[in-house]
Amino acid sequence: MRIYVTTQGARITREGRHLLVKCGQDIHKTIFIHKVDQLLLCGNIQLTPSARNMLFRSGIDTVFLTRDGRYMGRFSIPEQKNIILRRKQFTLLDDNSFCLDFARQIVFGKLANLSTVLMRIHRKKKKDHIAHKAKKIRKIGHHITSAKTVDSLRGYEGQGSALYFSLFNSGFDRDQGFTRRVRRPPTDPVNALLSLLYTFLYNQVYSAIRQAGLDPYIGALHTPDYGRYSLVLDLMEEFRPILVDTLVLALFNMNILKSDVDFRLLREEDQEEELAEVHLENKEPENEFFDVPVQQVEEVFTIPSEGVAGRFPVQLKPEAMKKVIVQWERKLATVFLYEPEERKISWSEAIVCQARRYRRYVEGSLNRYQPLLLR
Repeated sequence: MRIYVTTQGARITREGRHLLVKCGQDIHKTIFIHKVDQLLLCGNIQLTPSARNMLFRSGIDTVFLTRDGRYMGRFSIPEQKNIILRRKQFTLLDDNSFCLDFARQIVFGKLANLSTVLMRIHRKKKKDHIAHKAKKIRKIGHHITSAKTVDSLRGYEGQGSALYFSLFNSGFDRDQGFTRRVRRPPTDPVNALLSLLYTFLYNQVYSAIRQAGLDPYIGALHTPDYGRYSLVLDLMEEFRPILVDTLVLALFNMNILKSDVDFRLLREEDQEEELAEVHLENKEPENEFFDVPVQQVEEVFTIPSEGVAGRFPVQLKPEAMKKVIVQWERKLATVFLYEPEERKISWSEAIVCQARRYRRYVEGSLNRYQPLLLR
């Protein structure tokens, strides 16, 4: 079970074998620790030392986000003890054939899924140019079998993504003002929602990789770099269109979210407040409350005063964030036929299964990693 705490100013305390989420003196929620796999804290949430210690002892993956869902860091749980597996990962990092084959499968899976999403939009909108772009992406995917380097695969992935996002706005029943992918910062509701859900997916994949006993830093398509979870970025690629993009389309088309109601512009005065939230103060914590340390991700602390073309960043309102979390969890709980094992599982379980299949690929008991394809 994943628990999200989004109420600003809440504090988490320990009571016996449980955790309590309190707002003032009122108990907002009781967390039964034995049922929790991951705890996500969004924004100004305080932890008492006893609650923090309980999370550590229970090995709960505790993730810290800003209140609009940008990743800050997490409590580090003990490293995996399988040093033989980690050595194998590092050894394969220098195996060009292995890295090329794995990166090829990742790019193939992502491009195939991007094409499928566009074809779904085409069947609904009956516009030939959408089908043309979908087929063009599929054609790019055919070229990757002859790619000789990982760099060339990155180029193919970039071409396919650019074609895909140039038509993504066609998938909405009403024009949402989306023209292209804008990340830091998102300057329209669609980009804001994509960024939030990609962060949720990132944390889901990270958790699955740790469950599989793998080192999250060692990837292939995404170049290993200081502080970068390259394997997480690799394994989440196939799931971006399947889980996030389709959900974004559904949330707007089903009127669960509305651009003019559920989002707000983050103006300069708001950004100063955001920065105050994420910067750690250079003083000792007051009273009993624990001043949460984070693994600093440099770009998180850089919030431009204006976005692309002078536009301010856009973020979800608090109530809209809660609606998104509910729909994200429903998406992860959706059951489908997992063909590699010929059984029905949820998408949440599928992410773990894919991480374990990658482990088998690393260990040599699986000849090739196969990405999940959207049907």
